[in-house]
Amino acid sequence: MNLEINDVKNAIISGKTVLGIELGSTRIKAVLISEDNVPIASGSHDWENRYVNSIWTYSLEDVWDGLQDSYQKMVEDVKQQYGVIIQTLGAIGISGMMHGYMAFNKEGELLVPFRTWRNTITKQASEELTEKFNYHIPQRWSSAHLYQAILNKEEHVADISFLTTLAGYIHWKLTGKKVLGVGDAAGMFPIDINTKSFNVHMINQFDELMASKNFSWKLGDILPKVLVAGENAGVLSDEGAKLLDVTGRLKLGTPLCPPEGDAGTGMAATNSVAKRTGNVSAGTSVFAMVVLEKELSKVYPELDLVTTPDGNLVAMVHCNNCTSDLNAWVGLFKEFAEAFGVEADMTKLFATLYNKALEGDPDCGGLLAYNYFSGEHITNFEEGRPLFVRTPESNFNLANFMRVHLFTSLGALKTGLDILLKQEGVLVDQILGHGGLFKTRGVGQSILAAAINTPVYVMETAGEGGAWGITLLASYMLNKAENETLEDYLEKRVFAGETGTKMNPDPKDVKGFEKFIKRYTRGLAIERAAVDSLT
Repeated sequence: MNLEINDVKNAIISGKTVLGIELGSTRIKAVLISEDNVPIASGSHDWENRYVNSIWTYSLEDVWDGLQDSYQKMVEDVKQQYGVIIQTLGAIGISGMMHGYMAFNKEGELLVPFRTWRNTITKQASEELTEKFNYHIPQRWSSAHLYQAILNKEEHVADISFLTTLAGYIHWKLTGKKVLGVGDAAGMFPIDINTKSFNVHMINQFDELMASKNFSWKLGDILPKVLVAGENAGVLSDEGAKLLDVTGRLKLGTPLCPPEGDAGTGMAATNSVAKRTGNVSAGTSVFAMVVLEKELSKVYPELDLVTTPDGNLVAMVHCNNCTSDLNAWVGLFKEFAEAFGVEADMTKLFATLYNKALEGDPDCGGLLAYNYFSGEHITNFEEGRPLFVRTPESNFNLANFMRVHLFTSLGALKTGLDILLKQEGVLVDQILGHGGLFKTRGVGQSILAAAINTPVYVMETAGEGGAWGITLLASYMLNKAENETLEDYLEKRVFAGETGTKMNPDPKDVKGFEKFIKRYTRGLAIERAAVDSLT
């Protein structure tokens, strides 16, 4: 063991470790990995989006305070475990929530508050661009936000010099490079799979729509340069080193991989970049991604097309809401326990309540819930109202109560996946689950298997999520052999054939979920009434 610690210590001192930082919806996490791609230290910072002037946003102060805090906590973790201070790194990767809207002027100033993926305020733009391109442009995509701002005649649009994502923004400030990984870029504007860059034909179509506006820019001028996994995306500048490490100890010059979105890092973290593989990331939001063998037969508003970090086509089902309401209920149970003088350990509380759900009726005993903290495009809601509903005849107990909140966290997701797997007949060899929903062993995994009637794998690293995924992409850039693909690197050097723990769907749970989803669909009228009535 001492030899292993010494090996890690020497790797840290000699700058052979790799750092990845991911800015998720509720947590910013920094993960440091060794030369064999194993996490050796981490640090995290909790944060929350704010609803300001009808916009879900984070301030730039929130961004940098959180980034610096997570980095410093990782440094402190290294110091406590190994007795050394980080001064050099082998590579760095930055990832973040995909989509959204960060527009800057030529002076580098943010023109309007960051509009996150959570906003569902671009319906007109989404529909018009989808029709124009014959390609689904979801509301949360950067191009939909841009076009909606144009339709709204917002004054700031004329001054845009650069449009990017959260990860692209941080990478720009750390390196000076206005670039973006292809997976994150695919959530801004459609990608041409052949060129692995923005679709030039569609860029020209967008410019045609703006021809009468007489802006000083065209779309291609303000978008970042697209890079694929393995390419060098610049090095840490002196300014960037000081932004990341406020103590000034971190040296400049570390290479950075292309900044990526949380979809791409999820694929890397679950070894799901090969065709006929897929993964489900379940946290504040939930999304499923399946790497396709061919184009879909037509445009579906429920399905987005993005890419793997190395540019292969991916069908994505994205839902804005997953565990927020579930977490709120667990918090209520914690408050209840503390009212009785019981100090509740959150890890134990989650495990106890989640496992209780496995004792419930297959269809949740007739209970119904909606986890809509915000709008949900798949079910056509611009806003959300969390709801719990039952009839006098429902079997109302704790097991069914927890079960229905787990079921509804995947309710909207099932709608999109049914289109992909049933209507399009897409073949999937394996689905891997990762993110907070899968931390309690076997529970989220069994619920997902029931929802999609497909075997689900969960790896030991499921809780690490995208922060580990972006370190793997940075490691690939640093350590790949000549002509070594990302798929081969992950399969042979990171996972070495590991597929995780497999769980097959239980037939009675599958039937129960199908019964629940019918109730869920019928009950959407209740959610609509709540949105209309509770302002």
